[in-house]
Amino acid sequence: MDIGNSQKIGKTIEEIQEGESLSVTETIEDSQLLLYLGLTNDANPLYIQHDYAKQTMYKNPIVPSVMLMGILTSSVSKHLPGPGSHVVNFSMNFIEPVYHYETLTFQFEVIKVDKMKDVVTISVEAVNTKNDRVLDAVVMVQPPSITKERSEEFE
Repeated sequence: MDIGNSQKIGKTIEEIQEGESLSVTETIEDSQLLLYLGLTNDANPLYIQHDYAKQTMYKNPIVPSVMLMGILTSSVSKHLPGPGSHVVNFSMNFIEPVYHYETLTFQFEVIKVDKMKDVVTISVEAVNTKNDRVLDAVVMVQPPSITKERSEEFE
């Protein structure tokens, strides 16, 4: 369904199947880190100060966990289920630190479709270029849904 500005909504609960998957690869760039830190006013030295990070177990600045969560939720909003969907529950386990300039591959898989609750459960695993697992997540998402009365407004 077209929702204006030539944008389509994502898959509805009826269109999503268990086992559907998506792979997203992202490289963490300085520009993204600086935007995040500026928007959140987060001045944690572990994220930006090399001299400080050298003194920690990480040895180098790491990527803020919330930034990684943002990549996941953005992928849900853009791709699976897509535009119009809403994250209703989120559980994430950070296994290994993620460093600046790393490239991560996020593997999404729909593991449950609950039509009664209008929610899909998506499992996510991310690995770095060395194939080290850096995070696991389970995301519960309400797929896009427009009532019949509202759908006429967008046609």
